[in-house]
Amino acid sequence: MTLSTAACLTAIAEHSSGFAAAVRDNLDARVEHCPEWDVADLVQHLTEVHWFWRTIAAERPASPPEQSRRPARADRSELVAVFERGAAELVDVLGRADQDAPVWTWFPGRQDIGFITRHQVQEAAVHHWDAANAAGAAWTVRPEVAADAVEEFLTCSLADADDVVRLGRSLSGPLVLTATDLDRSWTVSQADPTAALLWAPGVAGEAAVSGTAADLMLWIYGRVSLPTGQPERVAEFRALSSTD
Repeated sequence: MTLSTAACLTAIAEHSSGFAAAVRDNLDARVEHCPEWDVADLVQHLTEVHWFWRTIAAERPASPPEQSRRPARADRSELVAVFERGAAELVDVLGRADQDAPVWTWFPGRQDIGFITRHQVQEAAVHHWDAANAAGAAWTVRPEVAADAVEEFLTCSLADADDVVRLGRSLSGPLVLTATDLDRSWTVSQADPTAALLWAPGVAGEAAVSGTAADLMLWIYGRVSLPTGQPERVAEFRALSSTD
């Protein structure tokens, strides 16, 4: 079940706050899964992400904002404060917006502000994990938030039919992900080797990857490893999905 708008906004606010706490006084640390970045670069990245989607939600354009409009990077001493202001503004803009209002998004299947609100949850939660990991700090996510992030990924980031043909790849059989703390599973499959990847709730075969909802969210975004008895099928899934 998709999170409510209020739940999404709460999650964005909570994980943005946790992100700020984790990066403060730790800007020189390396970011494990973005090896060319230090934490200051991570802060700048999420600040830019928030500016980009806040601008779209506020202005409702039919195309993304021009790169020339992107704000200059703040001085290092102001990076965290600028991030915090931008995160609060994002939550405010999304909270006041009509979630059904049409806007440009990168996902052809959903061109409305509701897409932005839902997608920014995983953006904040995963980068909060990056920041906490760099600081050696604790990180938690509500199971229902993590589960929705998994479903959002499966809805928006799997290969469509054109991608499948272009990549020349396919799934050799259904791939089942199971959240052990919620007793919830998702099955990814193809109708035929040239069809789009689709997901459905429930189990259609042996689970390929199991873990808590938080584990699965981090696994699906390449932050942690989880054991699997189907490594070849997992590799196929990875090749037919995008974490960009």
